[in-house]
Amino acid sequence: MTEPLREAIRGVWNRVDFADRRVSDTVDRTDIVGRLTGADYISLAALFVGWGSALLFFRGAPNWGLLVMFVAFFLDKADGWYARRTGTSSPFGRQIDSFIDIFAYLLPAALLYHVALAPSPVASLVVGFLLFAFGGLRLIRHTNEGFGSDGGDSYYHGTTVVHTNLLVVANYFLASFVGLWNGWLAGVLVGAACPLMVSDYKAYKTDLSHGLAAAVALAAGGLALAMELGYV
Repeated sequence: MTEPLREAIRGVWNRVDFADRRVSDTVDRTDIVGRLTGADYISLAALFVGWGSALLFFRGAPNWGLLVMFVAFFLDKADGWYARRTGTSSPFGRQIDSFIDIFAYLLPAALLYHVALAPSPVASLVVGFLLFAFGGLRLIRHTNEGFGSDGGDSYYHGTTVVHTNLLVVANYFLASFVGLWNGWLAGVLVGAACPLMVSDYKAYKTDLSHGLAAAVALAAGGLALAMELGYV
């Protein structure tokens, strides 16, 4: 290194005030890690598992991807249960939960369609866009508005990303067992359902609905495992 170049680098280094680059401890600074609760760490575990399912879809293993995805589902439900049990529910936690839902529900749904159902790259492009566009808008609205209330019963505004994800899963099984079912039909059905996520439909949040979703996930996981092991 020549001496002029060394002097130029030293001059730039001396002009940089690294202490000035750090945000001071004021009300404008958010300590993200410090604000995380136990429920938020469960959400991050769901993110880890959801990304694992995405990698399995990328590797062309849809059945294993589904099984891992359902683990992310249950972790996503566990974080809400834990937050309510410990009294740590907050708008900040809801923002984290909505962020995680992209990787627990929307990304796996788009990849499942792309890997196992899409009859063409164009179909995959359109369906994936609709899933992310309407699903993302739905999550933004939920983060902003929270739950609605109707006579003491809470509800989601519009169908949820869980409903849409399970619709893609249902189409995967239909295409696997019903000869006339194909990726075009699946794409039309999923695409038509995506706008419902930003509709005025009231999806009530009840123990029964959560129980049904869990039962469907367990049944679908069992069927995916049976398919992978060659029993069906």
